[in-house]
Amino acid sequence: MLTHLDARNRPAMVDVGGKAVTRRSALASAVVSLPPALARLVTANEIQSKKGPLFQTAILAGVMGAKKTSELIPLCHPLPLDDCQIAIEAGLPDQTGAVDVTIQCRASTHARTGVEMEALTGATIAALTLYDMGKAVSHGIEIRDVRLLEKTGGKRDWRAGEEMGHPPSPKLRRGQQKAPRSQMKGR
Repeated sequence: MLTHLDARNRPAMVDVGGKAVTRRSALASAVVSLPPALARLVTANEIQSKKGPLFQTAILAGVMGAKKTSELIPLCHPLPLDDCQIAIEAGLPDQTGAVDVTIQCRASTHARTGVEMEALTGATIAALTLYDMGKAVSHGIEIRDVRLLEKTGGKRDWRAGEEMGHPPSPKLRRGQQKAPRSQMKGR
């Protein structure tokens, strides 16, 4: 049953007033495929441009997006984020020279409702920022695999893959701090 519909099948915000305030966190990811022309510009896990460093700008945009989730998604409750960390890592080039960039966003709060939408929004806005800043080189950038990897707090914890018997191995785990840029893998 969908929770955002009232008895007459109309959109309605979920009443969370009776729920307990608990610590909640969520980890989401997105993959951005950079075509060869743009992938060639990746150096030390960053792309420098006239607009500034793409990955660093995407990190800031992702955090800002996560903070504004309730303004973008109509029935989301506004949540005060305790923390929002975004990690961006470029993979190795494939046989064509294209590179997949993995974005992960971990958001946390103490609230009556979960923070999954904030984590998903943060990862998505960071991906869209990479597209916006990279489109001057190529419009062949592809954003895919936006998904929730885990959520904790509330009634139950959840991790992607547990239904199938194989939990994911996210790069940014709960309680783990984002590695300094000098320690992140790059090309």
